[in-house]
Amino acid sequence: MRVRIILCALFISTLSFAQHSAPNLYPMQEGFVDSHGALIYYKVVGHGAPLVIVHGGPGASHDYFLPYLLPLMRTNQLVFIDERGGGKSSKCPDPRDYNVANMVEDIETVRQALDLGKISLFGHSFGGVLVQAYAFKYQRNLSHLILGSTFSSTREINEALARMKAALDPKDRDRVNALEAAGLFGKGEAWEHGRYSEEYAKLAWGKGYFPFVYVNQPDPDYDPVAGNTTNAWDVYREMWGSDGEFVIDGNLKEVEYVDRLSEIKVPTLIIVGDHDESDPKMSKEMHEKITGSELVILPRSGHMTFVDQPEMFLQTVQEFVGH
Repeated sequence: MRVRIILCALFISTLSFAQHSAPNLYPMQEGFVDSHGALIYYKVVGHGAPLVIVHGGPGASHDYFLPYLLPLMRTNQLVFIDERGGGKSSKCPDPRDYNVANMVEDIETVRQALDLGKISLFGHSFGGVLVQAYAFKYQRNLSHLILGSTFSSTREINEALARMKAALDPKDRDRVNALEAAGLFGKGEAWEHGRYSEEYAKLAWGKGYFPFVYVNQPDPDYDPVAGNTTNAWDVYREMWGSDGEFVIDGNLKEVEYVDRLSEIKVPTLIIVGDHDESDPKMSKEMHEKITGSELVILPRSGHMTFVDQPEMFLQTVQEFVGH
């Protein structure tokens, strides 16, 4: 087993991307794939072997990867998708259809519909849960697997979230607890009933999460309240739950994969920030369980590794999928 804790001094600022001889024109294809009752949005751009990219959330979209992952199009055909219910993909009439099993089938349906053959598959955060589940069922279709800032056990990520909550200023923590105890939804104006209040969003996604999301290079456009209007709340509440940011109690409670990780036999890269909200000790455990995996811990990086340390992240992924 191989572990790399990357130091800034070890990296040359000019990536090998610039030296690649691929054409400098990158047309983009987008469309929808009909998958088990949901229309799944996809976007394809780039040259080379396919790299399918699965976003976090649940209830987010692929947009937060842009523009950070775009340089990878110089060496790989990037396939972004929006999970069912999120982004540009269609809604499900029954919220119970938002679950890991269905989203795994959506990934496979997109792979087949686009005739991608064997793929490299990257999942970030909650997306990492989906690609682990995909690997358990469809490992034969993978050339490489990348687990980014993710978890294999809801029990363990809940422990990490509890530590984040405990790190809040006591006054802020007391207010978070009070808001959660009063119920987080059905408050304010009618159009606000299905989402967090602005106060809770600022406390949880702002003061609570921010130190674990960015360290080295915070996104200047980060807005903890913006998620109230960009998140797919029906997906989020079915999968994450309704009791707040610091506990998962939706249908993701079923995610306990640690004892199955040894089933993964394809080349696997595990990449995480040293200050990640997905506690790096979970990534170390994954590395120990997946034979031959590579673990990369990015310095001065939170959950958004590709924002905090873009050159390190891109070079690490490029080198891995190029082997």
